[in-house]
Amino acid sequence: MRSLWLQVAAVTAINLKSIAQRRWLSLSTVIAIALVVIVLLAFLAMANGFQRTIAGAGADDIAIVLRAGSQAEINSTVSRDQVRLIEDGPGIARGSDGKPLISPELYLVVDGIKRSTGTKANLPLRGIGEQGTALRKGIAITAGRMFNRGSNEVVVGKALQREFAGFDIGSTVAFGATRWNVVGVFEAGGSVFESEIWADLNVVQSLFNRNNIVQTVRARLTGPAALNELKSYSDNDPRLKLDVKSEAAYFAEQASQTSDLIQKLGWPLAIAMALGAIAGALNTMYSSVAARATEIATLRAIGFGGFPAFVGTLAESLLLAAIGGLLGAAATYLIFDGVTASTLGGNFTQVVFDFKLSPWLIAEGVVLALVVGLIGGLFPALRAARLPIVEGLYAH
Repeated sequence: MRSLWLQVAAVTAINLKSIAQRRWLSLSTVIAIALVVIVLLAFLAMANGFQRTIAGAGADDIAIVLRAGSQAEINSTVSRDQVRLIEDGPGIARGSDGKPLISPELYLVVDGIKRSTGTKANLPLRGIGEQGTALRKGIAITAGRMFNRGSNEVVVGKALQREFAGFDIGSTVAFGATRWNVVGVFEAGGSVFESEIWADLNVVQSLFNRNNIVQTVRARLTGPAALNELKSYSDNDPRLKLDVKSEAAYFAEQASQTSDLIQKLGWPLAIAMALGAIAGALNTMYSSVAARATEIATLRAIGFGGFPAFVGTLAESLLLAAIGGLLGAAATYLIFDGVTASTLGGNFTQVVFDFKLSPWLIAEGVVLALVVGLIGGLFPALRAARLPIVEGLYAH
């Protein structure tokens, strides 16, 4: 057994040292595998960044109340009377003044212009109640000031201002027939809220003719366990019959829909490219076996078995694949990690997010590369193991 493994080590070392003799063919295989990994990891980093941006906005002790069956805020309506009933619901936390900590909100779609392309895009305008900012974690005005209640003033998220033109402090923007003054910029810990425009709820309701309705109600709970109390209260009152979810659960649902779609696009494309890379790896490894036919036959003639030739050829293929995988991962990190982009979210408005590459995603890319190397090297390795000695000796 020891002799067998010494043979394996010797043949593997010879194979790896001979890579330099086929450097251009080997390099083409490495590059093909690296491109496969780059494509896959770019999509996965996009999905991961989007999911983190959306899901990072959620809290377990904040309830979101929507119309029953609504999958997103834009499809929901909650009447003024229902808002009053929610205020009196169980499990709702109250401030030092005894008032319930809730924020009725109106979510509308307005037009914006992308800085990078100059094209129109849907942006979210959110009318928030007095408790709107207090019910969100990590909100801070980083430039300018908060809007004044009762005025045509807006504050914009940091990410939105970075990606879309016309939202500098002091500028005027037109939504429909109304002009608004941009008075501040806020950040929200990199969450989805940074992709929104905020204004006073009453002003938005009045100017967009939505006086008696909102679309969602945010409410701070006395604790995460109070969510079930509020759900039961809504289910048992025929005047309500609303969907009550934790903010964390709501945003997790929103994130999964789009991130799943991105991954469903990325994996098939990467697999299609991987098939091409496998063809390249097969070509490289068959050429490697052909170039070493005499060498393999000589080793077989002096007592080496077919198994060492099999392992040595497969090890060469896996090494090239590993180099390609690591090269692709490094290139993806340098090119894409932290890049800002925007795409449609669950409310059919633009969500600004950063590509985010994680160690787990890098591992997925490298594993895909090794699978390409394994398949690409398997048949040439079998060829090397079964190469007739006489045919090998007279190959050149």
